[in-house]
Amino acid sequence: MTTETNPEMEDVVPGPDTQKAFRDALGRFATGVTVVTTDSEIGPLGITANSFASVSLDPPLVLWSPAKSSRRYEAFAEAKEFAIHVIGAEQAEISARFSRDGTAFEGCDWTPSDRGVPLLNGCLARFECQTEATHDGGDHRIVVARVLRASWRDGAPLVFSQGQMGLFAPPEI
Repeated sequence: MTTETNPEMEDVVPGPDTQKAFRDALGRFATGVTVVTTDSEIGPLGITANSFASVSLDPPLVLWSPAKSSRRYEAFAEAKEFAIHVIGAEQAEISARFSRDGTAFEGCDWTPSDRGVPLLNGCLARFECQTEATHDGGDHRIVVARVLRASWRDGAPLVFSQGQMGLFAPPEI
């Protein structure tokens, strides 16, 4: 369906019958790729997420949103402490690994933090967090967290847009 004001654009009213089209519209917003890790009843657990966002510098707050449909939802929705790892362009395999299997730490370079949270080494940035608040967010849970420690390195991010992973390329101006 096209709009009368801009015939090149698709147009949708979000609802149960238009979820795919709404998701396609949201997919036009490129995001970074993260892997969130926590210590759980079954041991170290990770999940790939692109719902990460900064919230506040003072106090230092970030958020992310695990999907309620995920088999790992309960562990992450209830986690008191976790780490958010921003994945570098050369680390697409790590992102893919944790999108398939939350216990895929074998072969990864990681160490537990002093609080027992699994920390992936070599990522572009890492935020060690403590849950500050959670809120219902429809088919997701919004987790607001206080950042206890931040680490980073130079490098290019892995980017997610329109259902695909890719690399960031600045525009030629």
